[in-house]
Amino acid sequence: MQHPPSRRGFLALAAATGALAATPAFTATAAPRRPAEAPAADARHQLWWRAPADEHSLIRQGLPVGNGRLGALAGNDPGRELLLVTDATLWTGGRNDTLDADGQFPYGRDDFGSLTLLARLTVDLPDHDLSAVTGYRRTLDLAQGVVTTSYVRSGVTYRRQLFASRPDDVIVLHFSQSGGGRYTGTVTLAGTHGEHGTADSFAGSFAGGLRYGAAIAAHGSGGTVRTVGAGLEFTGCRELTVVLSGGTDYAPNPATHYRDPALDPRELARTKVRAAARTSAGALLRTHIADHRALFDRFGLSLGTSSAEQRALDTWERIQARARDNEPDLELEAAYVQFGRYLMIAGSRGSLPLGLQGPWLDGNDPDWMADYHTDINLQMNYWMADRTGLSPCFDALTDYCVAQLPSWTDLTARLFDDPRNRYRNSSGENAGWTVAISTNPYGGGGWWWHPAGNAWLCNSLFEHYEYTRSRAHLERIYPLLKGACEFWEARLLTHTLPDSGREVLIADSDWSPEHGPLDAKGITYAQELVHALFGNYRTAAAELGRDTAYARTVGALRDRLHLPAVSPTTGWLEEWMSPDNLGETTHRHLSPLVGLFPGDRIRPDGTTPAEVVAGATALLTARGMNSFGWANAWRALCWARLKNPEKAYRLIVNNLRPSTGGGNGTAPNLFDIYEVEPGRGIFQIDANFGTPTAVTEMLLYSRPGHLELLPALPAAWSAAGSLTGAGARGGFLVDLHWRDGTPTEVRIRSTGGTMASVGHAGTFRTVRVRPGEAVTLRDFGR
Repeated sequence: MQHPPSRRGFLALAAATGALAATPAFTATAAPRRPAEAPAADARHQLWWRAPADEHSLIRQGLPVGNGRLGALAGNDPGRELLLVTDATLWTGGRNDTLDADGQFPYGRDDFGSLTLLARLTVDLPDHDLSAVTGYRRTLDLAQGVVTTSYVRSGVTYRRQLFASRPDDVIVLHFSQSGGGRYTGTVTLAGTHGEHGTADSFAGSFAGGLRYGAAIAAHGSGGTVRTVGAGLEFTGCRELTVVLSGGTDYAPNPATHYRDPALDPRELARTKVRAAARTSAGALLRTHIADHRALFDRFGLSLGTSSAEQRALDTWERIQARARDNEPDLELEAAYVQFGRYLMIAGSRGSLPLGLQGPWLDGNDPDWMADYHTDINLQMNYWMADRTGLSPCFDALTDYCVAQLPSWTDLTARLFDDPRNRYRNSSGENAGWTVAISTNPYGGGGWWWHPAGNAWLCNSLFEHYEYTRSRAHLERIYPLLKGACEFWEARLLTHTLPDSGREVLIADSDWSPEHGPLDAKGITYAQELVHALFGNYRTAAAELGRDTAYARTVGALRDRLHLPAVSPTTGWLEEWMSPDNLGETTHRHLSPLVGLFPGDRIRPDGTTPAEVVAGATALLTARGMNSFGWANAWRALCWARLKNPEKAYRLIVNNLRPSTGGGNGTAPNLFDIYEVEPGRGIFQIDANFGTPTAVTEMLLYSRPGHLELLPALPAAWSAAGSLTGAGARGGFLVDLHWRDGTPTEVRIRSTGGTMASVGHAGTFRTVRVRPGEAVTLRDFGR
């Protein structure tokens, strides 16, 4: 995450085709099938709190729900339920296809644009003041995707459920009770940009042309619901259901300026809520749970059992106790992983990908515009998907990159070699595409150019292919890989190494994110990413039978690339082709270690020169063990790759420490807090995905043809545990059980892979399995 000055679509975006046909962001859908019965709740997957959220601190205390496009934060106060609702496509700004006098892209809310709130939904219950109730409890069920609030007032137990349904494309609030109680109050829907509407809907538009709208419907039993002034009034209802939908006319099509001109967001929202209101709340809930669990249940994790004393605490109390007592809370640690998966299911399905905050805001001025950062944050958001059974959630990133490619290619052709761009190619040649450090949904860039950003995005997209072995996915991303290679073919420079006289290829002037000189050539960050890109492209071309001659050209370029050396001065892996450290010793970014993770060119298994592994280890050590959440997650992943379980675990524990006073750590609602300046912390979602990735990487390392079990198992988790449904590169799913630090059983299911070396603690076996079948191995301790 960078530190420039901090300035404070409806439904699924269908996979963009090669021709980028206009696809409405909010579309009508057929009525979903209603499952007969919802499965029982599992206490391991339930987070709970003894008090509602402070309305003025929903980003730290509010509970998130989402359907992959719409997201909401809920306060759960008995007398005033407040939802802050976001649509992933509700962006201000536009194409942003010019450069400032200093060669940067404009980077503000009006030009580059910002993600913003769609609506505020308030349900007021005047006679349910918190002071008048007892037995208050609110629960987030991760497995079912439901927030439940319960309390007792005047001897009556009141209950409300909140969920965001993807099949019905609505957010639902259902109020019920047992004991003869009644609900009386008001429902108010309000926009956040000064819109004027009716009691049940509103519409608006931005200067850039994006149109949006939202609508609600409410119905009750045993009482009345009517329109009064600017809201809805309900009186004497035994039960009450409030349904909300909304979105924009965004479409992933640069030919129509990323709009669907035929779509009326307000009217479609009305259609959605009316359709849902004709269905019972119970049926809506069952449909939602079935859809949510179809993804959630793909993966399981047990790290051990917590104590009865730990289980008796609510979630915020457990987070504080874990830090205070330094006592492992094994079920809490596993639940943190599942919370990350919950956020992925809720925030990345069929719409734009997850940015810096996902679809959960508390205002219209998120730091860094809640954008897509291409120098770690966007990539980290998706490291977890394939590893934890959520490969379908990765598609949002693929769809985004495919849809943006024509705009990125055009920007690169017109602006990259602009004389104001400090990173332009000194050769004067230009080809292919690249991106800026920040990107928006309209094909635009923000802040500085990021030459190696194209390679990192491509490597992430290709890694998804390694997990899924989906030829269709490979065909979709092939133009991105080839265009990135063409860019680097034009950008690489020939350099003679002074010590050996050998000619190598190095990257032109660049910045090693996000510190040090701004004009260094051959930075390790770029060299490693491009080395991986060229290798991935050659594999893709061979798999698809395309561009044989060009693949040979790229292979020859790869063979000539300079790869980093170890500094004789610091003993670290060099970051800038210099023996000296030219930046901050404990800097948050691990840019020169991308070859360790997420890449795996640097391996501590004897296939990489020992001095390179030692140099990487020394650099990682120097970076320290205490940073921002995403930086700790990246450090934990690197230590896992170096098979140092206790350091990896320490960094995970660091991220679980409670955030107080705006400091780094975990908020009461488990959101990761990033301290942007002393005393002011913001929610940034990447650590909520990066930390679970580190947990899974400690339990299973994979690359095509190679699976290593429990490579970095810490003592805290060693007694007994299991990992089920974990993805492995090469096309496998793995179920793993262990006891006393040793695997007891592993079941390997093929999703396209046929052979791999599988092992633990240096002992490996060759496993052959046909696609769709599985093999089980035991006795790893012998």
